[in-house]
Amino acid sequence: VQLVESGGGLVQAGGSLRLSCVASGSIFSINAMGWYRDAPGKVRELVAAVNGGNTYYADSVKGRFTISRGGAKITLYLQMNSLKPEDTAMYHCAARTGHYDSGVVPVLSDLDYWGQGTQVTVSS
Repeated sequence: VQLVESGGGLVQAGGSLRLSCVASGSIFSINAMGWYRDAPGKVRELVAAVNGGNTYYADSVKGRFTISRGGAKITLYLQMNSLKPEDTAMYHCAARTGHYDSGVVPVLSDLDYWGQGTQVTVSS
């Protein structure tokens, strides 16, 4: 499975961005998907995930970010509104392949494929 992200950029605080992720390869094997972020000096954080039609969000982004999937498990989106400087990070798309209970709340260690990431920078 290959994952390629796009849509990052520089935005002012309060602004919005929409990240996209396109999956290729053995997409039939993908179950849960999510977005995580890496920032210098901070712990890697799974900000949003989708599994079995259910969505999950980190408390830090709840109410501001929305995760959604396109058709046929090919695309994943992250709509980010009301962005804050602390949202500045490299955002990665990730996927879980193989057997996975659709009722499980995904955690970072469950995801076994990820992309190179797209940088999001929020200025104050």
